[in-house]
Amino acid sequence: MKQFGKILKFELKGYLRNKIFVGITIFLVVAIAVAMFVPNMIAAFGSDHEDTAASTELPVMLVLAQDSSLSALVRNYFEAAFPDYDVTVAQGTVDDVKAQVISGSAACAFVMNSASSYTYYVNNLSMWDSNTATADAVLQEVYRVNAMVQNGLTPEQAGDIMSVAIESDTMALGKDQMQNYFYTYIMIFALYMVILLYGQMVATNVATEKSSRAMEVLVTSAKPTSMMFGKVLASCIAGFSQLVLVFGSALLFYNLNRAQLSNPIVASIFDMPVELFVYLLVFFVLGFLIYAFLYGAIGSTASKLEDINTSVMPITFLFLIAFMVVMFSMVEGNVDSTLMKVCSYVPFTSPMAMFTRLCMSTVAWYEIVASIGILICSTVGVGVLSAKIYRVGVLLYGMPPKLTTILKTVFKSS
Repeated sequence: MKQFGKILKFELKGYLRNKIFVGITIFLVVAIAVAMFVPNMIAAFGSDHEDTAASTELPVMLVLAQDSSLSALVRNYFEAAFPDYDVTVAQGTVDDVKAQVISGSAACAFVMNSASSYTYYVNNLSMWDSNTATADAVLQEVYRVNAMVQNGLTPEQAGDIMSVAIESDTMALGKDQMQNYFYTYIMIFALYMVILLYGQMVATNVATEKSSRAMEVLVTSAKPTSMMFGKVLASCIAGFSQLVLVFGSALLFYNLNRAQLSNPIVASIFDMPVELFVYLLVFFVLGFLIYAFLYGAIGSTASKLEDINTSVMPITFLFLIAFMVVMFSMVEGNVDSTLMKVCSYVPFTSPMAMFTRLCMSTVAWYEIVASIGILICSTVGVGVLSAKIYRVGVLLYGMPPKLTTILKTVFKSS
């Protein structure tokens, strides 16, 4: 235990002294702070120019129809549909309307050929101009109202008929996938990035020690289990601390700017239930450990630092496949497929698969217990096996050894 403590302390100091690690953490926290305070800065800047903004007139949108009642009806509906325009009934002919649009005194114009047909005039058509799409939806209602008026109803009666509001309530008896989608996606992606980043760092550190021959001295003075668990747990603590700083600062800055960040999508990201956060911690730690152990074991078998990328490729592909299965299931909204259920019990995919199902579906308690139990046992087993591979791999130099050769040596020595 004393050896484990010394190795853990030494590895943690290495991460804290790593300028890249500290720099990335500070950069992420500052970037999140800037992003969260942007609405406040915009509001402060806007208040300095409030008088100027208030005096700015809205662009003019002209409406012209041969029937004056149709012009008035269209204008009334367009005023609600186009709040950023000053909707005005045009006077004169179509040529007069064109001249006003060309001169810039009017931003655009709708010339009604009939209640169901119009021509849209604009000087320079922007690629983002959506006025016609809005007008099409509005004019369908205008046409129906106009038809009712022609059949003897008053405009008020027709408007009441067309504006009947349909009331409905949706009761989700399980999970609301849309509400939980965003923070589930962010957490899965964060787990993906942390495992790839820190797993690669574990493998690189082990290979560096081996290439410098320092590991030969260490392995004779400390138990391989203590060394492997110390290195992996140090990287886990460093990665978890970085996530806590980043997401903790994001939560703090969000609460400070909650009034300005009223977007429902942003709110849903930070409204994760407490029980899901606890599950996130469990699956994050166990998922990180099982892959970090594998990366450490593979790193000990590499003869040169340059061989790391090739050696860890099978593990990276395995993790990438797990990530893609989860992502595709989330996009399709089918997180309870047979494949996802199987992946919920496979230790190399369950950290992401089961957590996704917990967030976006209803999972029985015994399924959760079984998944976590299998993952804990697998993590301990992989950790012990990785420590034995670590001890054997330290003394192997030259060409990278085959996995079968290493395993035979491990089981013979045990």
